[in-house]
Amino acid sequence: MIEKTVYLDNAAATRMDERVLESMTPYFFETYPVATSEFGYSLGIEAREALEKAREKIAHHIGATGEEFIFTSGSTESSNLALKGVALALGEKKGRHLIISKIEDFPVLHSARALEKQGFSVTYLDVDHEGLVDLDRLRGSMTDETILVSIQHANQEIGTAQDIETIGRICEERGILFHTDATHTFTRMPLDSREVSVDLITISPHTIHGPKGVGGLYIRKGTPISKWMDGGFQEFNLRAGLENIPGAVGFARAVELVTPEENERIKVMRDHLIDRVSATVPDTTLNGHRSKRVPQNANITFHFVEGESITLHLDMRGFAVSTGSACFSRSLEASHVILGIGGDHERAHGSIRFTFGRYNTTEDVDTVVDTITEVVSQLREISPLAKK
Repeated sequence: MIEKTVYLDNAAATRMDERVLESMTPYFFETYPVATSEFGYSLGIEAREALEKAREKIAHHIGATGEEFIFTSGSTESSNLALKGVALALGEKKGRHLIISKIEDFPVLHSARALEKQGFSVTYLDVDHEGLVDLDRLRGSMTDETILVSIQHANQEIGTAQDIETIGRICEERGILFHTDATHTFTRMPLDSREVSVDLITISPHTIHGPKGVGGLYIRKGTPISKWMDGGFQEFNLRAGLENIPGAVGFARAVELVTPEENERIKVMRDHLIDRVSATVPDTTLNGHRSKRVPQNANITFHFVEGESITLHLDMRGFAVSTGSACFSRSLEASHVILGIGGDHERAHGSIRFTFGRYNTTEDVDTVVDTITEVVSQLREISPLAKK
C-alpha cells in the first residue's frame, strides 16, 4: 500500500497552501455576499473592498494598475478573451490575421482555430529544436492585416521560455497587439508590464499553490478588446458573471507567498533531477532549452519505452508525473509540443514531465530518480524497441 504520493505534476495543479485557504475562508462564511457598489449594504461593500484589494495586489506584481486587470474563471478563459476579444474589436476595423506559435497551450491554440472557422487567418510559427520562436520568421509573417501576436512566456510541457522582451518590441514597432500566456511563469520568472511591450497577459494561481477556478487577464490601458461572454456588467463590463471573491482573495495571497528563495530552491531540485537522470539513465533526451526555461520544469524522453508505462509504474510506487504520450491524452494525439520541436512519435511517447512545487524536497528527487532508473531498465528489458 502506498503511504505517500510524491507529487511531481505541479504544472497541472498544485496543492493549495493552508495560508491561502485561511485567507479565503471568511469570504465563504462571513463576508459572502456579491460585491456591491458604495451605495449597497455593508457586507456587499466589504466584499467589493476585498475584491479590489486583491486586484490591486495581483496587478502590482506585474507592474500594472488595478484598472488594467480583470478576474476570470482561469487561464483558459483569459486566453479565450484575449484572442477572441481582440478579434471582435479589430476584425472589421483593422484586419483578420493573427500569429501564434505551433506549441502554444490549448486555450490559445484552439481559440485560434475557432477564429479560423469565423474567417480569420492564422499563421502558426515554427519553433527550433529547443522550442524557441524564430524572430525573423515572426517579422516576416507580419502583414498590414495582422492584429495580434500570441506567444507564450514559457511552454507548459517542455518549459522553454521565449524572448518576450524582443517579441514585444517587434510587435510595438509594427503597431500589432501582443498577448503572452504567462500561466507557467507568473511569479516564477520576472514579468513587468512596464518593461515589456505586452498588451495582454494571461495568469493563474493554480500553479502557485492557489485556488483553481479563478484566473486573470492583464489588459494594458487603451487596448482594443470587446466583451466576449454576454451577461452582466462585472469586471469593467468585460467579463460577465458574479465575481469569485474567495478565489480572488486566495489568488492575491498565493502571489504574496511566492519568494525568490523558493524559486531558487525549486530550480536547484530541477537541475539535480536533470543531472542525476543524465548520469544514471542511458538514452535520454532533455526536451526544451537547457537554460532558458522555467525553474520548475524538467521534461525528459526515455527512449525505447512508452511514457504511459513509466507513468503507471511510477504511480504504483507512489509518484505522480505526466507524459506526452497519446494514450494519456484525451485527444488521443501525441504531444503537439514534442512534435513541434522536431521530435518523432517515439520521442513524444517516451516523454515524462517532472514539475516541482513548494512541497517537494531534494529527497523526492533522489527517490524518483532511483525509482525511474529501475523502472526504465525493467521496461527496456521487455521492449521490442530497445537496444539488445
